[in-house]
Amino acid sequence: MDSLEVLVGRIGKPHGVRGHVTVDVRTDEPQRRYADGARLKAVPPPGSARGEGTLTVAATRWHQGVLHVLFEEAADRNAAEALRGVLLYATIDADERPEDPEEFYDHQLVGLAVYDTDGALRGEVTGVVHGGAQDLLSIATPTRRDVLVPFVTALVPEVDPAAGRIVVADRPGLLEPADEA
Repeated sequence: MDSLEVLVGRIGKPHGVRGHVTVDVRTDEPQRRYADGARLKAVPPPGSARGEGTLTVAATRWHQGVLHVLFEEAADRNAAEALRGVLLYATIDADERPEDPEEFYDHQLVGLAVYDTDGALRGEVTGVVHGGAQDLLSIATPTRRDVLVPFVTALVPEVDPAAGRIVVADRPGLLEPADEA
């Protein structure tokens, strides 16, 4: 069975003196991805002297809506500070799906054909940008433009990975430049 790596978080600042770090969670299943003993691939930010490696979850707790994680490899605040900015990836089976049927992994979306509500082909999903407010779909249009579309139900009312397509409720200026008239 094939496996994939999915982004599940980004390490933020240390919290306390025992090695806890805050984590910007990038998964809808944090209880599953950050279970005690979970091993996550750790990819440092560009320009870091730290190399890729693996971090093992020793303990987690939520504090005021923020996930705090203690990794076995970070025994104190200094070790935790060195992890700032590290991206965390979980390994999943290629055919695994999120528990929520309205959620999708990035690899399920990339490559899907993009149609408008009238059924016209408008491009292809080339990536997913995880923003602060919401995720954005990166779409390559037939005119070779790359556009970002907020991945919200009002603009993307239909997602069907099995059929290889999504529907975008196009608005003026969303997929093609708005007329100057």
